[in-house]
Amino acid sequence: MADPYTLLGVPRSATEADIKKAYRKLAKELHPDANQDNPKATDRFSEVTSAYDLLSDKDKRARFDRGEIDGDGNPTSPFGAGGGGFRGGGARGNPFGQGAGGFGGAAGGFAGDGDMGGIFEELFGGRGRRTSAPPPRKGANVAYRLAVGFTDAATLNPQRITLSDGKTINLKLPAGVENGTQMRLAGKGEPGPGGAGDATVTIEIKSHAFFRRDGADVRIDLPVTLVEAVAGAKVKVPTVDGPVMLAVPAGASSGKVLRLKGRGFTRKDGTRGDQLVSLMIDLPTDDAALQAFVETWEDGRNIRSAMGA
Repeated sequence: MADPYTLLGVPRSATEADIKKAYRKLAKELHPDANQDNPKATDRFSEVTSAYDLLSDKDKRARFDRGEIDGDGNPTSPFGAGGGGFRGGGARGNPFGQGAGGFGGAAGGFAGDGDMGGIFEELFGGRGRRTSAPPPRKGANVAYRLAVGFTDAATLNPQRITLSDGKTINLKLPAGVENGTQMRLAGKGEPGPGGAGDATVTIEIKSHAFFRRDGADVRIDLPVTLVEAVAGAKVKVPTVDGPVMLAVPAGASSGKVLRLKGRGFTRKDGTRGDQLVSLMIDLPTDDAALQAFVETWEDGRNIRSAMGA
């Protein structure tokens, strides 16, 4: 193990309080409960915990400073610094000092174990526990980007995708899906000794030739003829669910918006937005009959009076 002072980021002159403060900060950042998808953080947590074990024990720290033990707490020479013996004060023949089954403290525990428990309870609400070894690593996570058609996104049509292992699955789009929505597929990442990692799918909704999204609503500009606008008519209009018939009222103007209920995107609560149809009167060009009609017809209204014109 590396120098415990270096691992904790403190100088050799650091006080007990300095060491404890540095460890608390690192333990909070690196604890496995807070880094389940980061194996490197778990390894680093084990290293700083071992470093704190050593430096929080006054006797071990003194022996390390004198060069009698290394950063793992092992003697730097085959027989320690006592010329043929192990640490004094403990049971003879016990190479690890005092107590029947521990390292320099009470039987069966680590030095400073009580203090460590207090630190973890304070940082993690009692969840933190000392572990002798990090859990087996999961496989790597995998990221995908999935381009979804506009109408498929609006109607939540399942998407068939092929994963990195060659397997094909049907992906059910979530209600409220939008550009940038991320979906987590547990266990669909790379395999590993601790189980497979996860897959993350980021959704990209394609643009459409004539549909536009407006929140949960869908907008469309619908061309209508002059006759349809003046006399009224039933016309076919495309929707994300397929074409439907729409009643254009007599005397409709360009820009008039008609609403088709429940023909929009699915919201997170499961309800659907509407389709908003803006009528656009399409006049023919070079139509002699229409030109002749306009020349003999006079509209006496001031249609711009409300604008002060």
